Amino acid sequence: MTNKERFIEIYKTKIHRDGSEKLLEFLLSRNSDFFEAPASSRYHGNYEGGLLEHSLNVYDCLKDYLSRERVQKTYHLNYNEETIAIVALLHDLCKINCYKQSMRNVKENGQWIQVPFYEFQDTLPYGHGEKSVYMISGYMRLKREEAFAIRYHMGFAGNEDARNVGAAFEMFPLAFALSTADMEATYFMEGKKHS
Repeated sequence: MTNKERFIEIYKTKIHRDGSEKLLEFLLSRNSDFFEAPASSRYHGNYEGGLLEHSLNVYDCLKDYLSRERVQKTYHLNYNEETIAIVALLHDLCKINCYKQSMRNVKENGQWIQVPFYEFQDTLPYGHGEKSVYMISGYMRLKREEAFAIRYHMGFAGNEDARNVGAAFEMFPLAFALSTADMEATYFMEGKKHS
């Protein structure tokens, strides 16, 4: 099964909220490069399909984190399959149509050669997590905790005021869980494959 097939299967099986079908139609349309886009320009997932792979990795990491006995019994973090799929699979929609492939000169074995790389060109500079919430909300309604989880999924690594991140984590534990899954996927599963 390809990553695209797996994403679509999880999405269709787990997400049934009003408007979800229209959002999937958008993701599959020519107006979206979600399934081909990189996850970043220079770091994790900086290759074709990196965003899709990252989204699936975050889903797997979040499911694993939330299945731990300590997380369920001590911290009381119990979320339904739809919420888990929504926040994990859709947390980085803000990256759709933002990466353009270009060429740059690199010296290799004493010779200058041209190599492809991705440039970041955001035509809707609305922020990171908040842009994903905005994009999803155009199709379907998010629960408050889902919106905060997506908004603060970058955790303390983002450009947010640390007080807001800490408050969001305390008020909405799903935000902490998603941030943890995002960091695990980014730093341990993906890393920097191409430069």
